[in-house]
Amino acid sequence: MTDSIRIAAWNVNSLKVRLPHVLRWLQDQEQAKMPIDGLCLQELKLTDDKYPHQELEDAGYLSLAAGQKTYNGVAIIVRKAALAPIASDAATTFLKATRNIPDFVDEQQRILAATIPFAGMQPVRLVSAYFPNGQSPDSDKFVYKLSWLKALHTWLEKELEQNSRLALLGDFNIAPTDEDVHDPKAWEGQNLVSPLERDAFQGLIKLGLSDSFRMFEQAPKTYSWWDYRMMGFRRNHGMRIDHILLSDALKEKCSASLVDKEPRAWEQPSDHAPVIAQIKKS
Repeated sequence: MTDSIRIAAWNVNSLKVRLPHVLRWLQDQEQAKMPIDGLCLQELKLTDDKYPHQELEDAGYLSLAAGQKTYNGVAIIVRKAALAPIASDAATTFLKATRNIPDFVDEQQRILAATIPFAGMQPVRLVSAYFPNGQSPDSDKFVYKLSWLKALHTWLEKELEQNSRLALLGDFNIAPTDEDVHDPKAWEGQNLVSPLERDAFQGLIKLGLSDSFRMFEQAPKTYSWWDYRMMGFRRNHGMRIDHILLSDALKEKCSASLVDKEPRAWEQPSDHAPVIAQIKKS
């Protein structure tokens, strides 16, 4: 048993297309003796009946998914070897599961939460989140994004009252500061960086959540998303919009946080890279 767990988030931009990447990445981490114990996926782009439960279980992982045809969809994947002995199947692994934000009517599958009984530590509440993109500040989709963010804030406030060990992981579609944008001037006033979105991000911080990435010294110009167009990845014209926010109880135990750019360089990649946080068990 290791003295830490590693949790991660990855917008895979179609799990049907990217399943080989997910399996390869999980295997690579395992072989490097740095296994991913909890992985939150976004943008599954498939329905629940198409979710590859068996393929992932054969690789040593249990899954909970909230799928949707063509768009959105989120999942939580947990390494079986990292679980407490009582957790042997999905029913005993994904406790108090919540699909979407309660009291917020939404056909889009963007939130999946569950309490995970990892071995050797108190259970951890994982929230896999795919924030709305918003399109542009003058669009109806931006209005939806702001209302969704408000509902998320209200719900998380209650969740944190009940779960002191909570991690919010996913594609936030928000770059919190200019430091998280390759060209702040070019993006000024646009979606993903607008003051209203950044205020909503800071609202989550004020709830008692911490941006795990910024807890540590990081290399400048570290991003998690690069546009497919204009050689965005090769030129490192990216943004940091994928995040892991930790409650105070987990913040105290966090020993590392990083972006793993390697899968973005693979053939037919997602436009996002995985982000990782390491949490000590005691």
